[in-house]
Amino acid sequence: MSETSQRRIVIGDVHGHYEGLMTLLEAIAPTSADQIYFLGDLIDRGPHSCHVVNFVQQNNYSCLLGNHEQMLLSIFTQNNVPAQALQAWLYSGGQATLSSYEQSTIRQDHIEWLETLPTYLDLGDIWLTHAGLDPALPIAEQTAEQFCWIRDEFHSIEKPYFPNKLIIVGHTITFTLPGVTPGKLAQGRGWLGIDTGAYHPRSGWLTGLDITNKLIYQVNVFQNSLRTLPLAEGVIAIEPSKITARRQQQRA
Repeated sequence: MSETSQRRIVIGDVHGHYEGLMTLLEAIAPTSADQIYFLGDLIDRGPHSCHVVNFVQQNNYSCLLGNHEQMLLSIFTQNNVPAQALQAWLYSGGQATLSSYEQSTIRQDHIEWLETLPTYLDLGDIWLTHAGLDPALPIAEQTAEQFCWIRDEFHSIEKPYFPNKLIIVGHTITFTLPGVTPGKLAQGRGWLGIDTGAYHPRSGWLTGLDITNKLIYQVNVFQNSLRTLPLAEGVIAIEPSKITARRQQQRA
């Protein structure tokens, strides 16, 4: 299969798995002509969040704000942070992030860089955000709460939000969606989910998507294995009604 130069490559939630990221990028072998985009959640849960942030920052790669970066910023940029907010972040993987820094002190330049991260990127035919968006609201009325945290309301959308853009997201591990097996990408109405759960013991797959050539690159951080496959072979379509039904059951 021949590949096109000047690729656009999107990388899902890394969650501190620096070594896995290095293995993935070695397989992708990006050139200076390629555009690399990270969907956020560089940090937490995995062992080397500091290394991941430093690498993405130093290489000037485009990166979005994820909910885990937002949690970190809420702790380290505000005064009088409630104890429950700190505990919630530590419980959600923040302790691993602290441990990845010398003396468990988050570097100020990293905090300042994280504060600059956008909540979405419009690439023309592709629209990137960490979690998704509220299908009932125009873009101008949405906030980081939607872009970083939303789940089922977005995944159950019945028709594409954009008529001419594919939304690519991370945040929700794909195998938690109905009918999706570990390592597979999830496709809905106008959106594609590529967080394949790098940190999760049921998966371990970290995904990089070559949009230009419609190729999926994956490394399993636990097994140290690599695979590359055509996008069409690595995606499972999601039926919105199944997500809607699940939401209704949870509310009952």
